[in-house]
Amino acid sequence: MESLLNASDRTPDSLHALTGQIRTWALELGFSQIGVAHVDLGDAEAGLQAWLDAGFHGEMQYMAAHGMKRARPAELVPGTLCVLTARMDYLPPSLQADWQQREYDALADPARAQVSLYARGRDYHKVLRQRLQQLADRIQSAVGPLGHRVFTDSAPVLEVELASRSGIGWRGKHTLTLHREAGSMFFLGEIYLDLPLPPSEPVSAHCGQCRACLDACPTQAIVAPYRLDARRCISYLTIEQDGPIPEALRPAMGNRIYGCDDCQLACPWNKFARRQALPDFDWREPLGHASLLQLWAWDEPTFLKRTEGSAIRRIGHARWRRNLAVAMGNALRQPLAPSLRRELREALCAVQHTASPLLAEHIDWALRQTCDHT
Repeated sequence: MESLLNASDRTPDSLHALTGQIRTWALELGFSQIGVAHVDLGDAEAGLQAWLDAGFHGEMQYMAAHGMKRARPAELVPGTLCVLTARMDYLPPSLQADWQQREYDALADPARAQVSLYARGRDYHKVLRQRLQQLADRIQSAVGPLGHRVFTDSAPVLEVELASRSGIGWRGKHTLTLHREAGSMFFLGEIYLDLPLPPSEPVSAHCGQCRACLDACPTQAIVAPYRLDARRCISYLTIEQDGPIPEALRPAMGNRIYGCDDCQLACPWNKFARRQALPDFDWREPLGHASLLQLWAWDEPTFLKRTEGSAIRRIGHARWRRNLAVAMGNALRQPLAPSLRRELREALCAVQHTASPLLAEHIDWALRQTCDHT
């Protein structure tokens, strides 16, 4: 490809033209939107430090270990002059128009195993990283030698802050990025570049007085608008928490076994959430409608086979079963058909005495959950 921009031609007009070309390439690669952020995030450091000082990062020690590098792109990747931000929608094209109500119906069924929408397809880390690198390669083909590094939820990067500053959307009260025409059902990725691309204009916030996400959170993890205590978040508890799940929070988890979408389901802007044409995020069977007993029956080889190429795989079989045990205990708290109650208890008892100490404790808790209904 003929160079579109060499070192001696980095004028404002040529850089603006290059940004337009990058936008076209990004759309061809399946991205929904791109923006450009400046590397000066200094005014975000105080909020990040306060969040860490409050201990809201829980066991995610890597959040504290990198310190302020998250707010200093040029320190994380020396030579960085701008950050190219990218949005990729992830709802599959086959999703029905009433998808939010269907998700609420699934949450109300104690026998169902609820997996977060984003995790029902291919691992987004792999999809975005590969396509971001393809985009970076196209830029390099156009401009010559290029210093760059791609990220997607994989390094000390203030993703939502960068997305907000680059016009991808605004930070919602649930701390996720929101877009007026796409809601929040999308992934974010970044390319740190040593090109001085012109920054995009940020957009105004449109949450107003709405507090639907705060009210919807089952564990009250959104302790204030724009402030999340990860230690209470079901996504954190089912994915990041390595040890026992605090007993006080287990009942509120319901049948959620991997992640949680409640704050997004409640958000009015997600009526505009968009579908993704790429097949990568098509739901894998049976994750969109599995029962607790169906997934509990997976031994470790089956778990590894069924989650190959999925984000779920990284939590491992032990945490997978820990999460299922909590959901099964919560099911036993509900009025169930006697046959289903018996199946749940028998499934738990079958492995209780051979389970690891962590799993055995969660099974014991689950078996102690009772319901007055027969």
